[in-house]
Amino acid sequence: MIKKGNQVLVICGKDKGKKGEVIEILREKNKALIKGINIIKKHEKTTKEKKGGIISKESYIHISNLKNMEIKDKKKEVSKK
Repeated sequence: MIKKGNQVLVICGKDKGKKGEVIEILREKNKALIKGINIIKKHEKTTKEKKGGIISKESYIHISNLKNMEIKDKKKEVSKK
């Protein structure tokens, strides 16, 4: 089970093979926010309070595309061929 603060590995998608830490989880939508993974560019409009421009930030990724790297019993994982 993936929890906040765990180290995870992305197993599918454009960031396949990258590792990161879970920042936030949306249980009802089965999505997680991972530090440094799934970076998107958002175009902000100029307002009175903020300057506009292009902002890079993390986006949510589905938890089926993640593998938990926190192994408590330190057993070796067997892969299928």
